[in-house]
Amino acid sequence: MEQNMQQYLFIDFEFTMPEGKGKPAGFYPEIIEVGFVSVIDDGLGDQFSSFVVPDKFSQLTERCKRFLHISQVQVNQGISFVDLVALLKSYDQKCPTKIVTWGNMDMKVLRNNCQRAGVEFPFTGEQIDLSMEYKRFFGDQNQTGLWKAVQAYGKEGTGRHHRALDDAMTTYNIFKLVEKDKSYMKNHQPTTIGDRIDWSKVLNKLVL
Repeated sequence: MEQNMQQYLFIDFEFTMPEGKGKPAGFYPEIIEVGFVSVIDDGLGDQFSSFVVPDKFSQLTERCKRFLHISQVQVNQGISFVDLVALLKSYDQKCPTKIVTWGNMDMKVLRNNCQRAGVEFPFTGEQIDLSMEYKRFFGDQNQTGLWKAVQAYGKEGTGRHHRALDDAMTTYNIFKLVEKDKSYMKNHQPTTIGDRIDWSKVLNKLVL
């Protein structure tokens, strides 16, 4: 592992979903698409996109296919979940890595899927929920959706919403915008009342 480098991995997953609002017995969301972007020392690195074959509920519901605009054939041609975990682990082992997602569902589902598949969770570094960072920075009461957040900057999301790589790239773009704002705020502290008042004049008046 290269200790001198710092890697960020911007990740988005898409999941299976039940047909209706109620969950069938034993149902749990499984990863069926992955997209990620690696950034090492502020340089854009690899981009990866693939469908993932679900282990438990292999047949997609009509609701899932309709919502994500994907087909059963596409998912059937994806990589296995075990291969996905191995790939993610290989990136984690390259150098110290921070994982960035929009929301906390991606890591929750990944951890749950790993437990059910009997494989080790692939990440060892810090996991950052950028939606919470965004919420705290702007003082929002509610969490903001990914594409609504980027539109608040006067930008548009990359590609199509709810496609994993497009959402991962959009997350990366928001991250850069928020970090730029943080840097600006840090270097441009607001003036205090003491900066705006000439205290020598005030003291002279009081003495007189």
